[in-house]
Amino acid sequence: MIQRIQSVFLLLLALGMLSLLFLPLWSKTDPASKQTVVLTATHLGYQHADAGMSVPPANPWPIAALAVASAAVALLEIFQFRNRFNQLKLGTLNILLITATIGAAFYFSNVGEQMLNIKIPGTFEAGFYIATLCLLLNLLASRFIRRDEQLVRSMDRLR
Repeated sequence: MIQRIQSVFLLLLALGMLSLLFLPLWSKTDPASKQTVVLTATHLGYQHADAGMSVPPANPWPIAALAVASAAVALLEIFQFRNRFNQLKLGTLNILLITATIGAAFYFSNVGEQMLNIKIPGTFEAGFYIATLCLLLNLLASRFIRRDEQLVRSMDRLR
């Protein structure tokens, strides 16, 4: 049923992964030159680039693609309520997609670390933590889907 608690978790997961496209994932500021490198799901670069600043060779489009794929799988998973086994399989796929999104964000933050040659490390922003929250939401949804499946099986045994 669509009104179950796992559907709420999956809807929040989809909204969280879509909000990841618009929030910064990582940033690093050089206190001497006041230059800031910002990583979003679609852009890695200087916030206010000077004429001599070089653009990094890496484009973080895999972060956006993985986030959109994860949101789409979560929405598909909501409407598979009649087949809980399919929901569990899609939940496992979503765990892999969210983990890949976090891994890609971590990789591109390491690329961004090399853009400013200072010893101060960058900081992870709200988008990175939303991705980890979405991983937790997916695990909770899978737990409640599994609980529903066990309830249905116990009712079948009583008949």
